Amino acid sequence: MPSDHTDQRDLAPDPVAWAERRAEQAEAFDAIGERYEEAFPNKEGQEDCVRRLLDSLPQGAHVLDLGSGTGLPTALQLVNAGARVTGFEISERMLELARENVPGAEFRQADIMDLDPVETSYDAIVAFFSLLCLPKDRIPLALGRVRASLAPGGLLCLSMVESDLDDEPIPFLGSAIRVSGYPRDELREVVTNAGLIIEDERVVTFEPKDPDARPEVQLFYTCRRGA
Repeated sequence: MPSDHTDQRDLAPDPVAWAERRAEQAEAFDAIGERYEEAFPNKEGQEDCVRRLLDSLPQGAHVLDLGSGTGLPTALQLVNAGARVTGFEISERMLELARENVPGAEFRQADIMDLDPVETSYDAIVAFFSLLCLPKDRIPLALGRVRASLAPGGLLCLSMVESDLDDEPIPFLGSAIRVSGYPRDELREVVTNAGLIIEDERVVTFEPKDPDARPEVQLFYTCRRGA
């Protein structure tokens, strides 16, 4: 289990290599822009996960949306329920769309590895399909930062596409995105080893509207920060 006294910034990847990789990913999502919502319009599993999260949070809770994309549906859903929302997103175009779609949230150009546990403590963090954009050797480190950034007893909503990939470039809506994935048993182990207690697990089969996007099995976890 990670220690709260570990300076998570010491675990950051090589800054030059990471900046190059981040720029490539950001450029790909810039090119995708609005088409993401067109290809993935009905996110029932994601919306249901947020509804259950909101049932466990006090009014005005501070929630971090990691990989906030266009702000839809998650940041908007949270703001409409009275939460105070901060969004991290690496794509400038996605940030423009998010600020238009959800003016009641605060969005920053940042990625998961920019998360500084010393800076802010959140009541909840949501990371829908954002961890899959990391190499596998960074995912446990990112989850460690997430755990350390949660208030005691804080909640994490996490989703991944079930697969067995490690930083593989795949075609996605006309761009190339590097993605990682786990079989569900392995993902449970990675999450638990990061000091997060899985309280709920849902499996959703999702079929995108874009004919070039493949059907996928989506894994949704609601976790609580362990002691």
